[in-house]
Amino acid sequence: MPDLRFSRAAASKQAIRIRQLYKTYDAHKEKIAALENLSCDIAEGEFAVILGPSGCGKSTLVRIIAGLEQPSSGTILVNGSRDSAPGKTCSMVFQSYTSFPWLSVLDNIAFAMRYTSTKTKHERRTRAQELARMVGLENFENAWINELSGGMKQRVSIASALATESRILIMDEPFGALDSQTRMAMQEQLLTITEKTGKTVVFVTHDIEEALVLGDRIYVCTSRPARILAEMDVALPRPRTPEMRNRKIFVEMKYEIFHLLRDHVYAQILETHRARR
Repeated sequence: MPDLRFSRAAASKQAIRIRQLYKTYDAHKEKIAALENLSCDIAEGEFAVILGPSGCGKSTLVRIIAGLEQPSSGTILVNGSRDSAPGKTCSMVFQSYTSFPWLSVLDNIAFAMRYTSTKTKHERRTRAQELARMVGLENFENAWINELSGGMKQRVSIASALATESRILIMDEPFGALDSQTRMAMQEQLLTITEKTGKTVVFVTHDIEEALVLGDRIYVCTSRPARILAEMDVALPRPRTPEMRNRKIFVEMKYEIFHLLRDHVYAQILETHRARR
């Protein structure tokens, strides 16, 4: 079986450093813990995957990294700073489609640079055309958003996120609503893009295979409140290919993570059952 490397690998320059992070929400006169004593490091230029069960707190974590929410306690440094400015420090791609329906593909991409770039209008449009080509939308620059498929809408979202020129790209289950064939195509496209740009990527998913296809490193989270259950360096060569999914090491890693999560969930169910007796 492959080595999951539960001890943290020595990293180069850190893009994100998180220590003892807690997040609690007030809801209906009770407190709900989303994150509990969560710590991790993500190196500059790394493709890090946050993997865990649905509803465990993964989205809360990346929203805190992006500066869209504040933690209840703990420390987080993004590019060495405690202040993470959305759009400048980090850009984000959500699962739902966030493009403006009243703008064309090209205008959506250019709009993302309006408040985060010093480029002129002409320069923004030229850069938007470059990004449209990068994500495979060169023949749809003048199309309206409602004329696009789900996969193409997410390509617009990715191009818009890249347009901000932030050093960190955060992706919160961006392919979750896509069919399996489109999802695989988008994974391949994303790998090509990240190879070209060298950005630090934080990618949220509950799909083990997707995590292995994309990630340099996987942080496996517990169910809510999220903690780091295990850290795994993905020892698979790049560029990643579809055929890689059939390799013995890939299958072994997939089932090792599956059993790790399954055992954790079963243990939690048993603990809850005992507490209610």
